[in-house]
Amino acid sequence: MPRQSGMSALEKEWKAIEKREQRLAKLALQGKDSAWKGKLEEKVPPKVSRALEAAFCKAFALVFEKGTGIIEKSYDSADLRQAYIRREEGVRQTMDRRSLRRVQGEARTGESRNLLLTTVEGIGLGALGIGLPDIVLFVGMLLKGIYETALRYGFSYDTPEERLWILKAMEASLTKGSGWLERNQAVDQIMAGSVVPDQEALKRQRDRTAQTFAMDMLLLKFVQGLPLVGVLGGVGNPVYYRRVLRYVALKYRKRYLFQKREELAE
Repeated sequence: MPRQSGMSALEKEWKAIEKREQRLAKLALQGKDSAWKGKLEEKVPPKVSRALEAAFCKAFALVFEKGTGIIEKSYDSADLRQAYIRREEGVRQTMDRRSLRRVQGEARTGESRNLLLTTVEGIGLGALGIGLPDIVLFVGMLLKGIYETALRYGFSYDTPEERLWILKAMEASLTKGSGWLERNQAVDQIMAGSVVPDQEALKRQRDRTAQTFAMDMLLLKFVQGLPLVGVLGGVGNPVYYRRVLRYVALKYRKRYLFQKREELAE
C-alpha cells in the first residue's frame, strides 16, 4: 500500500469529518430551548426538579460503577473485537476510503437496533407513567451504544482515561450555545494526549454530565412520570439517544483517523 495514497485517503476522510463537525457546531451554537419548553419547565415543582437531577446523578453513578458487566451481556464484545481486527487487516492492505468507511456502516446498523430498543423501552414505561426508573435504563442503553461504538473503532471503555473521555463527550453532545466550543475542545484535547484522572476527577465529571442530562431532559422525564400522557415523555428517549450517539460516534471516528494519521507520519 503506497504511503502517499494512504495519506490522501486519510486526509479526504479527515476533511469529511471536519465538515460534519462544523455542521454539529452550527446546530449547537444556534441551539436554544423553545419558549414553550421554558414556560412549562417553570411549572415543574422544585422538589420534582431536584428529584430528577438526583435520579440522573444516581443513574450515572450506578451504571458506571456497577453496570458495565450487565451491559456487556447484551452484546458479544469478543465478536466486535475480532471484527475490528479483520477490518484493520483490510485497512492496512489498501488504506483507501472504502476500507476506512466500512466501520461506519456497521456502527449505523448497531445504532438502529439500539434505537429501536430505547424507543420500545421509553414508550412502554411512559405508557405506565414510570419516569424515574426509566432513567437508569436509558443511561444503560446510551452506554451500550457507546461501548459498542468504541469496540468497533478499536478503543476500550473501562479505563479511567476512557471513562473520562466518554463522560466529556456525553456532556458535549447535549451542550448548547457558546459552551459547546469549550466542551468540544476538551473532548479533542484528551484525544491528542492521555489524561489519567483520579477518582475524584471522574466523580466531578460524572456529576457534571448527569446534571447536563437532567437539565436538558427535565420536562420529558417529568411528563413521563405522569399517567396517561407519560408516553409523550418516553418518545423523547430515541431522540436523545440519536443526538448523543451521533456526536460520540463522530468523535470516535475522529480519534480513529487521528491515530491512522499518526501511524503514517511515523
